[in-house]
Amino acid sequence: MSRLLAGIAIISCLVSCKNQQHDYKSFTHQPHLFNTTVKRLNDIVLENNFPPMIASRNYVYASIAAFECVAAGDSSYTSLAGQIKHLPDMPNVDKSNVDFPLAAMLAFVKVGNAVTFPEGSMMDYYDELLHQADSAGMPEALIAGTKTFSDTIARTILDWSKGDHYSQTRGASRYTVLDSPGRWVPTPPMYASGMEPHWMEIRAMVMDSASQFKPQRPPVFEIKDKNSVFFRAMMEVKNTGDSLTDEQKHIADFWDDNPFKMNVAGHVMFATKRFSPAGHWMNITGIACGKAGADFNTTVAAYAKTAIALFDGFISCWDEKYRSNYIRPETAINTNVDADWRPYIQTPPFPTYTSGHSTISAAAAEVMTEFFGDKLTFTDTSLLEFGIPSREIVSFRSAAAEAGMSRLYGGIHYRFDLDAGMEAGKKVGILVTDKIRMRKEDTMKKLGKN
Repeated sequence: MSRLLAGIAIISCLVSCKNQQHDYKSFTHQPHLFNTTVKRLNDIVLENNFPPMIASRNYVYASIAAFECVAAGDSSYTSLAGQIKHLPDMPNVDKSNVDFPLAAMLAFVKVGNAVTFPEGSMMDYYDELLHQADSAGMPEALIAGTKTFSDTIARTILDWSKGDHYSQTRGASRYTVLDSPGRWVPTPPMYASGMEPHWMEIRAMVMDSASQFKPQRPPVFEIKDKNSVFFRAMMEVKNTGDSLTDEQKHIADFWDDNPFKMNVAGHVMFATKRFSPAGHWMNITGIACGKAGADFNTTVAAYAKTAIALFDGFISCWDEKYRSNYIRPETAINTNVDADWRPYIQTPPFPTYTSGHSTISAAAAEVMTEFFGDKLTFTDTSLLEFGIPSREIVSFRSAAAEAGMSRLYGGIHYRFDLDAGMEAGKKVGILVTDKIRMRKEDTMKKLGKN
């Protein structure tokens, strides 16, 4: 009898251990865990005041690293090497003992950690992921193999990232302010110099050049003729700002996405922080993936492709901003109409034409529409943590259009800024959807093969 009981106990232990080893997949393979991982980087970007275009760089390299891990472990996906023409082939690493979802998250964290400041900000979370995988029953050998594989992919992506001209632009000359009619000058309350005037020199992911989608010239600055395109556009900004509805104020606040708003109260100045525009769209990506019921690999792919569109969208937009160097509505109205007028939201420190929100939102919307169609509805809860009520999203493209219009309601953009930005951003998004094929079946369809 004692031998029988001992045998039953051993069998029970073996079954329990076997089940425990399989339980780890219920932890590492959950798409919401990748959403949480992206949110960790998003929070660090917010805490450290990364400007919007630099934030897009943080997201894109981390997201591509994660996707390359997914593509290595799922034969239905294909590497971005060659599709992003300057991305090298991934190294040939032993894949026999790798949990690819965990590898994707570890690579995302390692790359995200390396491209943010202060370096090391995400390593506590890296250790937390490993600890949770171990607690969920993942075998030690599998954890070790996953780390080795993930580290190799992360190093490859980081080495590649160093060739994008980012470090060179850190020491580039600052923007030269010329106070001439129609030209951008710093705005209150910070009166900061033009932000990232060399961002168009950053290597794009899919565009042939920063000027590939160069928009038409902005209207001639004509302040004396009240029937001129410029004067009418300027007065639309002022008149709209003077009669905002509660709904328009909510839209302006919801899409403000100012990563570093300077508040002035008497002699006291203090900053408040929110997600950057890129961070907001990364959040939207996660919410949409959850609503659509996307699996882990689809979720990673959606983040990566959206991040690519955001990254190239900023490069395209910044190319035009510092070409036209166009005057902000606040400056034009203060100088020519009402010296005391202020926009509803704070004017950011760079030229107005074209609208960055319009550009990157339109680009991201095309990618998200490719993944989930134009009828996915959901509630965008991204701003609840900042005390701003949610908004209902009826389609990605409508969300992009609303994000663009928020800048007119906020008093910081002319309508022609929005229109030109939306047009250029849509072209960026279409280029990304056309050139980047993440699943092999999509590549075969593009080549006309069965």
